[in-house]
Amino acid sequence: ASAAKHGIKTHNGIKAIELDDHLGSRAPAPGCQPQAPIAREDSGRFPACEVWNANHKIGQPVALAAMERAIELADQYGIGIVSVDNAFHYLWGGYYVMEAARRGYIAYTNCTSTLAEVVPFQGKSPTMGTNPHSWGFPTVDSIGFPIVIDWASSATAMGRVAQCKREGTTLPPASAVDSDGKETTDPNKVAALVPFGAHKGYGLALINELVAGFIGGGIPTVRGRPKE
Repeated sequence: ASAAKHGIKTHNGIKAIELDDHLGSRAPAPGCQPQAPIAREDSGRFPACEVWNANHKIGQPVALAAMERAIELADQYGIGIVSVDNAFHYLWGGYYVMEAARRGYIAYTNCTSTLAEVVPFQGKSPTMGTNPHSWGFPTVDSIGFPIVIDWASSATAMGRVAQCKREGTTLPPASAVDSDGKETTDPNKVAALVPFGAHKGYGLALINELVAGFIGGGIPTVRGRPKE
């Protein structure tokens, strides 16, 4: 609802319906586990940091709870970090940092993905997720609203590809490749996305991959493959 309110057509309710194929009623077992408990694991020697195992819950309620807990930790320690593993898509990351920024906090979130959808710079085969990150700054008192910066490290989002399919439009140039690794603007031929900003965007995507995966002890390059 918040994404639709702010004109984000790539991560609104229609995107949630599309995700049903991957994690909902039409997904292969086990799919999403709405009633699964969140396990808070030992984060070691840093009391301001927590690691959660979401046990395949949907991402939105987990992200809301994680941001709320990060705020509680920040109130106590001056900073709060919650790393979430094994959660499904949390849709629009800008919402979580926006709400925290409204309450007076500098907030940040980023994530990686089980689905490899982005090729490396000048690559052909996808190796990374779209790896978005979102920033929120508490500027309500000075300008009347929080400043929110939110974008994927890919040149566009898979949600934009789906949107273009629905609306019969084309993608912007230099945003996607087909199965042969050649640039395409036809959403029906998209096999993968490309990083924004050429090699610099790829570098940022790789940083997001490492931060999102390794802070929580996850292995981001293991893309949905069963554990050996």
